[in-house]
Amino acid sequence: MHSRTLHSLVHLFEFFPIAFSALFPLINPLGSAIIFLGLVGPADSIVYKRLARKIAVRAVLFLVVVDLVGAFVLTFFGISLPVIEVAGGLVLASMGWQLLNKPDAEVTAQTAQPSNSLESLDSKAFYPFTFPLTAGPGTVVVTLTLAAHAEQPIALDGIFNQLGLFLAIVALCIMVYFAYAYAPAISRKLSPQTIHGILRIIAFILLAIGVQIFWRGAEELLKQAFPR
Repeated sequence: MHSRTLHSLVHLFEFFPIAFSALFPLINPLGSAIIFLGLVGPADSIVYKRLARKIAVRAVLFLVVVDLVGAFVLTFFGISLPVIEVAGGLVLASMGWQLLNKPDAEVTAQTAQPSNSLESLDSKAFYPFTFPLTAGPGTVVVTLTLAAHAEQPIALDGIFNQLGLFLAIVALCIMVYFAYAYAPAISRKLSPQTIHGILRIIAFILLAIGVQIFWRGAEELLKQAFPR
């Protein structure tokens, strides 16, 4: 029994980095913080910290719900995992390609207009600050894919995989909190060229992840269509 638990625990340490690396370019705390800064505009640091806390909590809850109901949604609509991977891979690759080829001015465009009120900002905590700015459609697709991959024939292994995915989501949302809460300070410390470079690297990683997910799904569909 003890060895069985240790074996299942290995799944947690294996699945956590997989989930973290897959979701990181999509959630993109630093890049999203730059856009978040432009949407909020001039405001006190207390306002940024309050919004950042609300967005981080909502992002965790949103992605956990997607994780928990993901398998049910796939079953209900009769969608197989390879099809999700092909469709999701194409979406991610397209997003990465578009971001990679956007002019620098569009990538870091910011509005200079101050926000109306704290109440107005609070009403935007989920939409658009949480969805789609922080956790967009691409993040939902990858979370669904990871949730499907987390399932294992042995229940305990699947539980630890799900725990690894949950911890990855929490870790990323903690990063979102700090990036959003200190977005004004971060923007002052980074030059525009550095910001552009970071976003380009993230865009390329996003493109590569999309191609990898697409190929994994396409390979499985080809095996099903042309069995040996």
